Amino acid sequence: MRSTKTITSFVFLCLCFMWNAPVFSQESDEQTPEEVIEVPQVIEITTQLDYIPEYTEEEVKERLKKIESSIKLTYNDKVAAFIHYFAVRNRDYTRLMIQRKNLYFPMFEKVLAKHGLPDELKYLAVVESGLNPKAGSRVGAIGLWQFMPRTGKYYGLDYDPFIDEKMDPNKSTEAACKYLTELYRMFNDWELALASYNCGPGNLRRAIRRSGYKDGFWSIYNKLPRETRAYVPQFIALMYVMNYAQEHNLDHPNLDYPMETDTILVNNYMDLEVFSNLSNICLEDIQKLNPELKRNAIPDLAKNYILKIPMDRKDYFVENRVAIFDSASKTNSPTTLLAGLDEEENTSTVVKKKVYHTVRRGESLGKIAEKHHVTISELRRWNKINGSLIKSGQRLVLYKNYKVNSSTSNSSSVAQKTVPKTKSSSTKYYIVQPGDTLWRISQQYEGLTIEQIKKLNNLKTNNIKPGMKLVIS
Repeated sequence: MRSTKTITSFVFLCLCFMWNAPVFSQESDEQTPEEVIEVPQVIEITTQLDYIPEYTEEEVKERLKKIESSIKLTYNDKVAAFIHYFAVRNRDYTRLMIQRKNLYFPMFEKVLAKHGLPDELKYLAVVESGLNPKAGSRVGAIGLWQFMPRTGKYYGLDYDPFIDEKMDPNKSTEAACKYLTELYRMFNDWELALASYNCGPGNLRRAIRRSGYKDGFWSIYNKLPRETRAYVPQFIALMYVMNYAQEHNLDHPNLDYPMETDTILVNNYMDLEVFSNLSNICLEDIQKLNPELKRNAIPDLAKNYILKIPMDRKDYFVENRVAIFDSASKTNSPTTLLAGLDEEENTSTVVKKKVYHTVRRGESLGKIAEKHHVTISELRRWNKINGSLIKSGQRLVLYKNYKVNSSTSNSSSVAQKTVPKTKSSSTKYYIVQPGDTLWRISQQYEGLTIEQIKKLNNLKTNNIKPGMKLVIS
């Protein structure tokens, strides 16, 4: 008898849904038919997104053949496993890549064509960074194309505590194209060029040598580093699923598109939070359009810096340009570069002051760098010197670290080299900058020695790294 009632109830529920009748308690009598119909609609949309089409090996092989590519798209069990991963197991990630692709693919295609490179190399940035310009790896690779600092520097991507061009989408794409062009010239094979982009030309040559000088990626597969073995199969798999997103029900309902932008030229220090407030531009939009800015400021060292802003705000900025620039540059001294100590824990601030040095007869970059306690690479970067050639009488620009009281950091007074020590019990800190040594830091504080710094910070050696917070008193 109980089972008969259950069946009857189930049939009644089915009929109610067919007739769009509200199947609720007495409270549901007040609901409109539209509200009742909304439930199965939501269920239907969710079901459509969750539906995973089946596919065969032969279908995948045929689809890969139809993709126009200068790069060989091999199909084997390694590639098949990654296709399954992106098409079945991690569909959310694949949809996210499809959602983001229009933000960068048009620019990638333009730059790749300019360098005469295959259009499909745009998928390499998906493998490298997931199309995130601020992506960073555990080994220090950064940006859409995951440049290591040394390689990025070689291809013209500068970086300092405020700006990292490895995170600049346009500049890093130009650098990636130059690097890929060079790798292809080395190996004359795109699969090998891709592998060397991941592990480096030296490691790839070692793998070729250990394999007995065999040809092709798959011939030396077992001799490659483990991460590189997965690299080319991932590239092929992602290229496949993004080309056949519709066939695998992976299309994203809301695609991202780049914001229409204009640019302004900045030649002085600028606080971006103040700039954002005064120009009525969302700070998050400024950060997204200029991902290379590591902090919410443009330093006064960055001359002729091109800042991207939303196009619809350009007219307002032009009308109020003088007032906006004046206020945004006075938030901190426009003649100094702040080193970024936490406000609540410092009573003084590290800044850089612009100075000049006139080259004397017999002086070299090395001697000048040693005299001013800077590095040769800094001298080259500040003065746009490619080699080591300098001439007697040449005027060089230098930026030297100084220490000033935080109470004067908002004024335009000249920074003093030394600060008299007070009897304050508060601890003072220094954030290590690129190129710093214990000796260089000790010279910025009157009476401070290398041994004192080591003792205050329990350092066993003289080795320090950028970003370290050192106690200096």
